Amino acid sequence: MDRIRIRGGAPLNGTIPISGAKNAALPLMTASLLTDETLELTNVPRLADVSSLLRILSNFGVDHMIAGRRPGQTSETGQTVRLTARTIIDTCAPYELVSTMRASFWVIAPLLARFGQARVSLPGGCAIGTRPVDLLIMAMERLGATIEIDGGYVVAKAPRGLQGGEIVFPKVTVGGTHVALMAAVLANGTTVIENAAREPEVADLANCLVKMGARIEGGGTCRIVVEGVSRLHGASHEVLPDRIETGTYAIAVAMTGGDVTLTNTRPDLLQFALDTLGQVGVDISVTNEGIRVRRNGAGLEPVDVTTDPFPGFPTDLQAQFMALMTRAKGTSRITETIFENRFMHVQELARLGASIRLDGDSAFVDGVKRLRGAPVMATDLRASVSLVIAGLAAEGETMINRVYHLDRGFEALEAKLGRCGAEIERIKS
Repeated sequence: MDRIRIRGGAPLNGTIPISGAKNAALPLMTASLLTDETLELTNVPRLADVSSLLRILSNFGVDHMIAGRRPGQTSETGQTVRLTARTIIDTCAPYELVSTMRASFWVIAPLLARFGQARVSLPGGCAIGTRPVDLLIMAMERLGATIEIDGGYVVAKAPRGLQGGEIVFPKVTVGGTHVALMAAVLANGTTVIENAAREPEVADLANCLVKMGARIEGGGTCRIVVEGVSRLHGASHEVLPDRIETGTYAIAVAMTGGDVTLTNTRPDLLQFALDTLGQVGVDISVTNEGIRVRRNGAGLEPVDVTTDPFPGFPTDLQAQFMALMTRAKGTSRITETIFENRFMHVQELARLGASIRLDGDSAFVDGVKRLRGAPVMATDLRASVSLVIAGLAAEGETMINRVYHLDRGFEALEAKLGRCGAEIERIKS
């Protein structure tokens, strides 16, 4: 397996272009199953998860084409992917494909909505909590589907089509909202989704579905109303910027010091996290080019954070922020409310000299004067990049193993950081 070697201590200075959001691209790609016409997506990131989903869609019979580069495009400015689900030859998603990525389970909704049946393996993905699919199943049942679990597969049927209904989620679920939206757009009648996720990626999916002919009101709010239509058509849609990548690089600058402008991004996608960095002592400003992040070398202030659904502090930035707080002047408390097993990075940060105490769903981080490089192991996507952030500030050399997790969610990470002065390189296996 590849490894990443970092020699810490160098501040970051320059420009980092932000890629399209993985968490938006995946449901948008899945939505291509809802129409027999072509869905064109631009600003699609080059990531392992995107490639995995393309393989799953191809297994159904979806044709895809990745457009060639255009003038001004680089390997970091996103790609254009055209998906055409004209002829679907199979509505079964096998275990060997779905087990690699949890979000691939979402294909069950458009298959069920368009063809009246689907058989999809129970999902896999990062081991950061159970993340059950019960709420996703509940959403489809509320629209008239019959669901059975058979040998590790979810078998969904609606031979007469899905029927509009009321879906009330007992807790906010991004995956459940994605599934409910894709199921409802072709259902007969009106569907009301209550306590819907408000994440920007949900709004992005709703906006794309509207371009395809869906009738949706309230996308990006806690109450979404969908008037079902008989068919959807093709469309062209740009994937929104990755707010988690934006926040990750902003935290990296806060950790190392320096002055970096993050381009191709929007501050409204992560305003809470940016405000939190301001409390830490980082200068955040919005420019014509994007978001400028500066820290002049002054100490970091400890700040308590609690992860919450949007617009709160994102759980996908929790590990990165914990790495930052290891160098704060005092003790900070980080409380995780979304996933029950998302502190696996704590032991690896401790190998670098961090002082962290766990108490239930909270981590108490005592700032230390210095971190020291050491060999560490990535346990999941966001934990892996927290080790990169810590390594950038650690004295000496940090070797990060199992970096395939990084390739699932961060496009050209070494190149982006390296151009801003980081001493970072990938060691091929």
